[in-house]
Amino acid sequence: MLQIRNKILAVTLVLLTFLLPAQNVSGQETPYKFDLGAEIGMSGYAGDASSNLFAHPGFAGQVSMRYLPSTRWAVRGVLSALTISGNTADMANVLPGNATYSFKSTVYDLGARVEFNFFSYGIGETYKKMRRWTPYLSLGVGVTLATCSGNTAFGPNIPMGFGVKFKPRERINLFAEFSVTKVFNDHIDGKDLSDLTTIESSFIKNNDWYSRLTVGISFEFGKRCETCHYVD
Repeated sequence: MLQIRNKILAVTLVLLTFLLPAQNVSGQETPYKFDLGAEIGMSGYAGDASSNLFAHPGFAGQVSMRYLPSTRWAVRGVLSALTISGNTADMANVLPGNATYSFKSTVYDLGARVEFNFFSYGIGETYKKMRRWTPYLSLGVGVTLATCSGNTAFGPNIPMGFGVKFKPRERINLFAEFSVTKVFNDHIDGKDLSDLTTIESSFIKNNDWYSRLTVGISFEFGKRCETCHYVD
């Protein structure tokens, strides 16, 4: 399972590496500069106490703000709160001494992402070839703060996601997104759950991931000046 998650990280990094130089970031501007939204959904966890992101679903909620430089790109800040849990009794692997462990954590996540829209996204004249819907990829960096049984864990993270946006009318956006986050800390599932197999972890080598499957709505604001006249 860990190898699969590492492959997901590698594939996402490679895709966005090829996409970044392929598009002109300044491109075609959107009518509005910013986008403010909120999302709710389901969280998941994979690590020392679970190998299945969907085995122990929790609650996820987040707010976000985007800067919209073009119809193909967005720079997004995200603040999330979610609950994660796990139980080694549900796993096929047997721990030393036939021990079992479980945990529940509250996780707070603050990060920044770059989003790439596969289509020019928006509502406009026919010649602009914009679409009301588009799939998209996202990649970013952030920090995670987790509390579990009186213990606190903190570490950087890399969120990766994909989703679909739909614009029912100008300035309004609906979207659904699935994201997975690699945390560079092996204690978000509790201090006692680190290295259950007696194999020590490190900054790079650890098992803690969490996911979010959310739906949301956002509102665009900050209209761009189409014909601006500047006076010296």
